[in-house]
Amino acid sequence: MSDHTPAGDDLVYLSATEALRLFTRREVSPVELMRAVVERAEKVEPQINAFAERRFDEALEQARHAEDRYLGKNGLAPRPLEGIPVATKEKHAIAGRSLTEGSLVNEGNLATENAPVVDRILDAGGIIHARTTTPEFSITTYTHSRMWGITRNPWNPDFTPGGSSGGAGASLAAGTTLLASASDIGGSTRIPAAFTGTVGFKAPYGRNPGLGVLTADHYRGDGPMARTVDDAIAFQNILAGPDPRDHTSIHPKLTLPTSYEDVSGMRIAMCVRLGEYDVHPEVEANTRAAAQALSDAGAHVEEITLPWTHADLLTALAGHFSNIFGALVIETAETHRDLLSPYAVAFADTMVSARTQVTYLDSLRAEHQLQRALATAMDGFDALLCPTTAVPGWHAGDDLTGEKVVVHGEEVADSLWSAMTSPFNINNRCPVLNVPSGTSSWGLPTGLQIVGHPYDDPAVFRIGKALETLRPWSYAHIEDGLR
Repeated sequence: MSDHTPAGDDLVYLSATEALRLFTRREVSPVELMRAVVERAEKVEPQINAFAERRFDEALEQARHAEDRYLGKNGLAPRPLEGIPVATKEKHAIAGRSLTEGSLVNEGNLATENAPVVDRILDAGGIIHARTTTPEFSITTYTHSRMWGITRNPWNPDFTPGGSSGGAGASLAAGTTLLASASDIGGSTRIPAAFTGTVGFKAPYGRNPGLGVLTADHYRGDGPMARTVDDAIAFQNILAGPDPRDHTSIHPKLTLPTSYEDVSGMRIAMCVRLGEYDVHPEVEANTRAAAQALSDAGAHVEEITLPWTHADLLTALAGHFSNIFGALVIETAETHRDLLSPYAVAFADTMVSARTQVTYLDSLRAEHQLQRALATAMDGFDALLCPTTAVPGWHAGDDLTGEKVVVHGEEVADSLWSAMTSPFNINNRCPVLNVPSGTSSWGLPTGLQIVGHPYDDPAVFRIGKALETLRPWSYAHIEDGLR
């Protein structure tokens, strides 16, 4: 290694794309990187609790095989993610491994096949060294469960990293992985990305293949989380493309460009409130600062309003969830109520009630109104900017079962409307990229959503790349006892 080669904690905070360059130049080996990641995990995991399963011994052995590829042994060339540590969400099935989704109901359950996400990571040479925690059934915006306990935010362990891909976001921020798989049915990728200062991409419906009955749910989809936009692009290009197990997966595969023009001349809309959301002043200020940076770089940024109401959003969400995703939880609650976390029981009961008040047709009518309003508002613009969450965070272990989110003894938001992500699951053909927008006085990052027109993925990455250059962020200042 050269005198400039990173080591220790600096090594674990490499971007995946930089690690691949260092592997190719033989300045860092996959074994060195994996050992550093494992050592980092052993140091911080007792406090953060981001991992549902550790696969460190297997990962180190796979790193040795990856090193052989870079050394030209056995005639095998390095693959696109060769030797990169990747943490996968526990719900992303690995054949022969646990598949519990954080529920005691599923204790002892083993997966019979790999999820498409897992196959794509492994085929690309990524090394799955750990599997990340989620709330039970991935149904909430925080991450704790009776099975795995509380997962905490590395920036401030008093707070949650969000959910449901909270373990993924916490691991990235803590330096215990370079890439992480995620999923999103109401914000489960973007919320933890916002709270942990990372990058998360909600791909448009069908872009990335899934597994099981919920592939037919047009609110959901699997996708990448990373620490940089370049890493998210590289990972997304691995995950995208059709799979015969998912009839909704889109052919042909879209491969994102790895370089983009600057934002000069782009027309970008900004909407802070998305209709009726109450947005914390610090979140709003960071959103406006990001918009100003784009304007200063030559984009035309215009503030707009949306006619969305909480009533229409609630109608769409209630009818949809109570008849699809929520129905699965209702089935479980009918026979295993005593094994469920309190929030899972509350969710099931809420879905039962919602079924009596909102039909699926009511939901579709509301969705149509919301989708048409967004299309009208975005007409003439290349993309839309808005906050990812209405508040900078909420406490770890909080079930948010009350009407208000309470932080530092003060009511800061309505629990139901503390995240601003679900409108773009309703409008789920739109690609949405979360990037950091700044930090708050609570010691947490804040997030910005970049929303594109249906299936126009490159536009959101073009803006994300620009913001990463115009307003660079760093993980070196996590000084909460983790270093």
